[in-house]
Amino acid sequence: MASPKSRPRDGYPGRALSLILVTVVALVAIMFATGNTKPRLGIDLAGGSSVTLKAQAPVGNPGAVNSTSMNEAVSILQQRVNAFGVSEATVQTQGSDTIIVTIPKGTNSQQIADEIGKTALLYFRPVLAEAPSGVAVTPTPSTSSTAKASGSPSATAPSGSASASAKPSASKTQGDAVTQALKAPTPLATAKASSSANPSSSAASSAALTSGTVPADLTAPFNNLDCSQPTQRSKDYQTATTANAIACSSTAIGGVYYKYALGPVSVPGTNISSASAGVSQQTGAWQVNLSFNSQGTTQFTNTTGTLATKTSPQNQFAIVLDGTVQSSPSVAAAIPGGQAQITGSFTQQEATGLANVLNFGALPLTFQQQDFTTVSPELGGSQLTAGLVSGAIGLALVILYSLLYYRGLGLVAIAGLAVSAALTYAIMSLLGGTIGFALNLPAICGAIVAIGITADSFVVYFERIRDELRTGTSLRPSVQRAWPKARRTILVADFVSFLAAAVLYFFTVGKVQGFAFTLGLTTLLDVVVIFLFTKPLISLLARRKFFSDGHPMSGLDPSRLGIRPPLRGGRRRPAETKEA
Repeated sequence: MASPKSRPRDGYPGRALSLILVTVVALVAIMFATGNTKPRLGIDLAGGSSVTLKAQAPVGNPGAVNSTSMNEAVSILQQRVNAFGVSEATVQTQGSDTIIVTIPKGTNSQQIADEIGKTALLYFRPVLAEAPSGVAVTPTPSTSSTAKASGSPSATAPSGSASASAKPSASKTQGDAVTQALKAPTPLATAKASSSANPSSSAASSAALTSGTVPADLTAPFNNLDCSQPTQRSKDYQTATTANAIACSSTAIGGVYYKYALGPVSVPGTNISSASAGVSQQTGAWQVNLSFNSQGTTQFTNTTGTLATKTSPQNQFAIVLDGTVQSSPSVAAAIPGGQAQITGSFTQQEATGLANVLNFGALPLTFQQQDFTTVSPELGGSQLTAGLVSGAIGLALVILYSLLYYRGLGLVAIAGLAVSAALTYAIMSLLGGTIGFALNLPAICGAIVAIGITADSFVVYFERIRDELRTGTSLRPSVQRAWPKARRTILVADFVSFLAAAVLYFFTVGKVQGFAFTLGLTTLLDVVVIFLFTKPLISLLARRKFFSDGHPMSGLDPSRLGIRPPLRGGRRRPAETKEA
């Protein structure tokens, strides 16, 4: 004889129902708490932006634009877009030298377009000389000493004195030297900054405003460089990595753009192993943290050791990205360990964007942005309406069929569909806000197909229960006996659907992935609903007289099922009687 505390034959269905209802309420609460109350729509439904990038062949190498380099560029661009948290963006070639990047609405499309198209050629070059833009100089070895004699402070000397050494004091530990050796640049003297706004062509004024020594091979280009002009400032003047070069600052310092004479590349950006955006503990400003590989670590340590022995500005390291100087920190001591920072007036988005660009390597080609257009959502709106109407019609037909054929059991199917819809809507809304999942038209088609998958699971279980009833078994044993057989069929069917969705997702691109993702998600939710909602609910209803007695409106009416004799008072098989 079973003890009073023994587990019922149909388990504890109330616990499973409570679990899934609490889950639904929690997801909806999180959805409203985070403000993600609607799924994010894709480009075909809500519109977006399209960026056209045209490949530029390097001078003297027209064959560089080929299928191999274009495919490599597409791969890098796709990684860069994904790193911004943008989903459903497409990157594809058009013709032999053009790439089209399509970005969904709701993202900072213009910033993403500017960032992903960067060539990302990063170099560390020693600074030979610097000056406010527009200042002309004469090549003379005494330029640096003249500048110091005139009382011009170093652009990066922490003490503000031109003759002061950038090395840390003796009281600083080696750890301090590593973390503080790179100092953010400071503007030149205020008087000189004002003079640079209205530059003088005299040699005396030039010498006073220029710090460092301009090599003879750079004198003419350095004199002619005017970084206040956007066309000159954005141009990449670098040639061979073993040659000297000129460059402009990427941002204005004290309202003035600076130009630099730079030495050969000391550390190439290809020797960076990783890059990440972070906040400086000392200044609270955003910066990009770099880690070098073994070769880059050796180069960086040796170069910083050499620069630390020099005076400003020749103790500065210019971090040059795509031909412009991002920052030019001074070096106070050799920096071992393979770690460095790019500092500047970065916002969080700019620092993150630069880190993403560096993480996925330099593009094999230079790309020029040819076009930036906005995709209208008008056509998508009509498609969305058509998709929703077709989905509503399909759902209405499923509900009507369930009520006419299964009657009371049909209400269980409708309730299961409602729970599945609530879970799907909440999860898609949250995914749109967290990982940028965008619901496109194929994804909506996947959700509509899922209605049939969920309804099919109900049909399988209901028919198994009816089959058991036809053998003369009462309702509660029929519910329990039907479940293992129905469960096996449902799991096999859902596994096949999920496998098909997984194959589509991993071996296709673009909008087909949206269909596959939604189909896979709703298939998993079908398993959750049938196990935690449908089966427990039917187990509870089987205890009710309305269903156990086979009421005509219950969907389990003996006469409709062809049961002879009927359930009530009917003769049971010996095995059934013994079990009861």
